[in-house]
Amino acid sequence: MTEHVEPEHPAPSERTTLKRLADRARYRRDDVKELLAAGIIAHVGVVTDAGPIVLPMAYGVRGDEILIHGGAANALLRGGRATDVCITVTIVDGLIIARTPLHNSMNYRSIVIRGEATSITEPAEKEAALRVINDHIVAIWDTARPPAEVDYKQTLVLSVPLTEASAKVRSGDPSDDADDMAGPHWAGVLPLRTTWGEPKPADDLTAGIDTPAAVTAIGGTNAHPGG
Repeated sequence: MTEHVEPEHPAPSERTTLKRLADRARYRRDDVKELLAAGIIAHVGVVTDAGPIVLPMAYGVRGDEILIHGGAANALLRGGRATDVCITVTIVDGLIIARTPLHNSMNYRSIVIRGEATSITEPAEKEAALRVINDHIVAIWDTARPPAEVDYKQTLVLSVPLTEASAKVRSGDPSDDADDMAGPHWAGVLPLRTTWGEPKPADDLTAGIDTPAAVTAIGGTNAHPGG
């Protein structure tokens, strides 16, 4: 069984303090940012007039804030302005196969961010924030068609501070009971590795247009552009 070790750095707040398996906690801001750089999808939760909703979204990190964006008609984003939200990012690194089913688990890196979302509306600041989000996915801002005024009007951008952020990391073998160690049942780890495929041009792409360097740099690798 894993020895309980208190994290080296304290949690930023009571509601971001890990109560169970606290030795897996990571509270340092640099650790949180490093894990966010490796992720690609954030799940954003907010309570709206129609009830709670959680949606997956692209994101970007700038300084000590996480940025998310979506359509102006997005009920979650509209409901999230100037209100408390919860953002999670999870990266699964493998399946943990234990000697007994209820000890099965996963190796993972996860982040939980809680805080008040602020809408970014000033045009230059909004453009800069959208570029950060774009570049976290793939940096084509300078090689694609520049966004038009209508694009900006149809897009909402929210910022949430990383003040209340905590990460949880699990790695290694199954944590089986001592009595099961000598039994006849298999235990181990099934690693999960994600690889990007080679870029595939759109069927309606005009002949002679080269693939952007930022795209070819990712294709066929397991490296996330945000990292």
